[in-house]
Amino acid sequence: MNKNYEKFASVYDAIMDDSLYDLWTDFSLRHLPKSNHRKKLLELACGTGIQSVRFSQAGFDVTGLDLSQEMLDIAQKRAESAKQKIAFQQGNMLDLSRAGKFDFVTCYSDSICYMQDEVEVGDVFKQVYDSLEEDGVFIFDVHSTYQIDEIFPGYSYHENAEDFAMVWDSFEDEAPHSVVHELTFFIQDEDGRFTRFDEVHDERTYEVLTYDILLEQAGFKSFKLYADFEDKEPTETSKRWFFVAQK
Repeated sequence: MNKNYEKFASVYDAIMDDSLYDLWTDFSLRHLPKSNHRKKLLELACGTGIQSVRFSQAGFDVTGLDLSQEMLDIAQKRAESAKQKIAFQQGNMLDLSRAGKFDFVTCYSDSICYMQDEVEVGDVFKQVYDSLEEDGVFIFDVHSTYQIDEIFPGYSYHENAEDFAMVWDSFEDEAPHSVVHELTFFIQDEDGRFTRFDEVHDERTYEVLTYDILLEQAGFKSFKLYADFEDKEPTETSKRWFFVAQK
């Protein structure tokens, strides 16, 4: 694997607030039905596997799926050093036909917001529905319309560390409730030279009613809505919505 990419992924992990993984784990444990045997859990968009390891440590039989093989290579190493047996699959959540059957599916870190449009979001919901056992539970989080419309546009974040620097700027995009994040990383290699990486992340969210309709069309019989990692209903200024849907 490209050494620089490995470095890039570790920078990615460094800028992610670690405490969020505890919050996602706690939220999941509160909302997934308790059982005495290891339940099969599919984590969509698992990235470098931090959340997958937390789930495995909590007693789930975990499969992590991600589009990026490089991220999964790092996830595999992470699972091994944590002595957790996790199956990682390279794949797209728009096609889970080969993923298997699961009791629970999670999709965190607003990964649903990376889908191009509501058709794709609906497709993901249908794929998840088909991968779930009867009475299975699907939990995901998305940015609220408030976060995308009011907080992100004009957002700017800069970080300077010993061996990397990062510039992150967010702008309003054309579609309703959409935003583009422009990230530039400068990462130092062994020779002390800095390599530049540029990434553009397009994110889009929808009104709660849209998610409601798409979940219903996919076949889910019910869902509950929460906000900001807490077990309470969203307010107008909630930043992150959590959906707990049941097959």
